[in-house]
Amino acid sequence: MENTIFYINLSVHYIILGLVLWSIFFPSKRIWPPPSKQSWQYKIYWYLFYIGVFLDIVLIIQEFNIWIIPNKLRYFVGIPLILIGTFIVSYGICTLGIKNTYGLEDGFIDKTIYKYTRNPQYLGDIILILGLILFINSLNLTVLFILTIIIFVIMPFAEEIWLEEKYGEKYIKYKNKTSRFI
Repeated sequence: MENTIFYINLSVHYIILGLVLWSIFFPSKRIWPPPSKQSWQYKIYWYLFYIGVFLDIVLIIQEFNIWIIPNKLRYFVGIPLILIGTFIVSYGICTLGIKNTYGLEDGFIDKTIYKYTRNPQYLGDIILILGLILFINSLNLTVLFILTIIIFVIMPFAEEIWLEEKYGEKYIKYKNKTSRFI
């Protein structure tokens, strides 16, 4: 059963990766960011995302601490990374707003944490996931989480095309002066 859940979740991750890559290479037919909340693109992306998160939770319960990472490293490095990542993600969401976070246009934001990085939520997610890899200590989840990090690293490329279309010169100037991640 564990392997079935892992392979279903791996498939979900690969589908999301494929949808993001599709959005980068075919921006006029993009899936991410979605054209509207009512669109099939919005629904398919977020359904897949939440299915993946649910399956991650199931695997966490089944596979917690069954791999090779020593406890001291797990606790002293993993937990601080989880907390730092969660703070950055939360701060980014509070600054950007929920609509923008869900890939829907709700105004251009370049203040607070967005002055330093164009993608604080992805940066925070990556830090959080690295902490989870250490803390959970599961080979299967490490594979899934590394794939998730890859998705979060490439997602901004799909978003930047859309942001340039929506906000034009204002976004281009911001993009030129602010780093993608750090």
